[in-house]
Amino acid sequence: MTQAPTPTADGVRRLVRSLLDEGGDGTGGPDVRPVTEDRTHTWWIGRGHVLRLAPDREASARRRRELRLRDVVRPHVPVAVPASVAHGDWAPGLAYTLDTRVPGGTADEHDVSAVGEADLAGLLSGLRAVPVRQAEALGVPRTAPRSLEALRRMAVHAAERLAAADEFDAARLLQLTPPGAAQLAAQPGTAVLTHHGLTGAHVLVGDDGRVRGVLDWTAAVVGDPAEDIAGLAVAVGSPAAVRAATLAGYGARPCLRGLWLARCDTVVRLTDRLEGRAEGRAEGSLPLLRTRLRRVWEPILLERVTDFAEDDPEP
Repeated sequence: MTQAPTPTADGVRRLVRSLLDEGGDGTGGPDVRPVTEDRTHTWWIGRGHVLRLAPDREASARRRRELRLRDVVRPHVPVAVPASVAHGDWAPGLAYTLDTRVPGGTADEHDVSAVGEADLAGLLSGLRAVPVRQAEALGVPRTAPRSLEALRRMAVHAAERLAAADEFDAARLLQLTPPGAAQLAAQPGTAVLTHHGLTGAHVLVGDDGRVRGVLDWTAAVVGDPAEDIAGLAVAVGSPAAVRAATLAGYGARPCLRGLWLARCDTVVRLTDRLEGRAEGRAEGSLPLLRTRLRRVWEPILLERVTDFAEDDPEP
């Protein structure tokens, strides 16, 4: 497989100068800089744009699909979805998108207010309103729900290792029993369009606590809505995520399923990171993984896994 070129500031500036009618700082192009030092495929372009360069052909396919999907999602949700001002190939077969920059800081930096929770509820409601057939026609894949029981078993073993490292109280996972995991199995016929990548970095929040936008729709799938509830628990904490999902019309089952998906995931990911089985950039720094663990284990009013009636209402 051909090695993809490494983006450079000069190369990025030349590309952007051909796309934008601006002189930047007067030295031959706009101010460009990588979003972080270790992410050389995502660049801030001046104050108003962000350039994302796909590193391989698989990522390129997702970026091209994302362009169409964002246009479909935008009318349904109350928060900003980035708009592309230019797109094409930055190297043979490798896509780029130049997007308008959505204002706001990340949910890792700002707390979400009560009105912001209503914004998140509108996001979940809007995603449910997108016709599944329309999303699949764009090439959005359909994924089967994960087994919560299999994830629970992995998390139990991981929690024991975290407890030995004095990182976590393994007894907390005893709240989720095998019968409880079975009760929280995904129900047939509930698949919706999901962002499937909601993290603090992808949820933008203003100084007033309102949710301003949601970034990076490349991982979107048609699948289990509890995955997005789990993502919000990681991004903004379990209480806010469950309140938003409830406001969006989701009942106890998907809310608790999302809560436990997030709790088990964060236990497993922190263990993998501590034991060297996960790349730091992909999974996040140790402080961030510890923060996510703390967020999802914040207590909520609806903690017990109780018997659900067979006609437990779903939206």
